[in-house]
Amino acid sequence: MFKKIIALFTIIILVSCSASKPTAITTRKTAPVQQPKVVRTTKKPVYTKPTAKVTRTSTLNNTTEVIESTSKTLVTADLITGYVDQYKDIAMGNMKKYGIPASVILAQGILESGAGRGDLAVAANNHFGIKCHKDWLGESVRHDDDEAQECFRKYSEASESYRDHALFLAGKNRYATLFTYEKDDYKAWAKGLRAAGYATDPKYPDKLISYIERYNLHQYDCQVTGKEYKPFEKSMSAAASPKSNSNDPSLYQVEKGDTLYSISKKFNLLVDDLKQKNNLSDTTLSVGQKLIVK
Repeated sequence: MFKKIIALFTIIILVSCSASKPTAITTRKTAPVQQPKVVRTTKKPVYTKPTAKVTRTSTLNNTTEVIESTSKTLVTADLITGYVDQYKDIAMGNMKKYGIPASVILAQGILESGAGRGDLAVAANNHFGIKCHKDWLGESVRHDDDEAQECFRKYSEASESYRDHALFLAGKNRYATLFTYEKDDYKAWAKGLRAAGYATDPKYPDKLISYIERYNLHQYDCQVTGKEYKPFEKSMSAAASPKSNSNDPSLYQVEKGDTLYSISKKFNLLVDDLKQKNNLSDTTLSVGQKLIVK
């Protein structure tokens, strides 16, 4: 009996030792997961030519007109007046320093930049349509003009364009004759610019003179020279309000030789606007036909 007890006790001890033996745990090393490489690319900014803003106002005497500079721009009398107020001091300063009539500078600025609303004025602060030429080392932009994608000068601000315009005229031999004219003889300067090749448009002098006289720009020449200024008898409102040849002031009766273009110019309208007002599908007109012009 005693032997059985000892044998049983021995078995119990062996079983308990076997149960307390630690179990070996094997951990399988997992290969590190490689994260995909992220390649960052910097996208080059794409230059988008800004669209010139077209502002229409409905005030009674504020008519619209289209200025064909390096881009076709629709402006109002108020916009042109605002442009003159903004740059008249710079123009007079350039007249004092370089001898170019302030009236001519402002008229060229209005015409060449679309009163500051044209594509080149907006994109490059270029108010005088001056191209790069061989001696230009500054920034530039490309713009369709006489040829596709021509090189035009770019300025950081408009005042630089005004200064460069003065230096451009004063530094080129072909414009030397201009500086033999009186400082305030804007008509001679307007015609001289065309003759020297500044513009190819045969009506360029007339356009400059028209802006000078309609917006009384000659007064700034007189402020520099000290001469008495006499306003033009034909005011802007009178010049901008053509008379209708019909009993109804909103209608115009087509006369011999009239075209949609000539009528649109007479009433400061776009040809497309004139066609739309009168439901015209083409430009055909007949004498005696009445058109809505207001």
